[in-house]
Amino acid sequence: MNNFYIERKIYYHDTDCGGVVYYANYLKHLEEARTEYCLKRGINLKELSESGTYFVVAHVDLDYKAPAHYQDKIRITAQIQKIGSASLFFLQQIFKDDLLLLEAKTTWVCVGGDFKPKQIPPEIKRVLTA
Repeated sequence: MNNFYIERKIYYHDTDCGGVVYYANYLKHLEEARTEYCLKRGINLKELSESGTYFVVAHVDLDYKAPAHYQDKIRITAQIQKIGSASLFFLQQIFKDDLLLLEAKTTWVCVGGDFKPKQIPPEIKRVLTA
């Protein structure tokens, strides 16, 4: 059972002309949850980038189940399903109360300043597998 999540409120600027969250705006919420997931574990992505290690999104698979609306309160989960030598595989879900709105599978690749894949630093792997 995944217990990491953040909560967000849906604002008018998140929605489309139909009053539902514009599909691409879910990506912002997913990104925020992954960032907070890392911060909670002591991994500061900004500090890593300043030292030449970046985690970039290489793939996202989204499965939309139900819409969120203006002023809804949503819960965004993040958990790592698998860790490769240079990649992290996240499973994320977005809920309104107990209703599943979206499921996402996101792949991060660790890259250097040249944006070529490199091995995930051992200290990061240790933190994420603990």
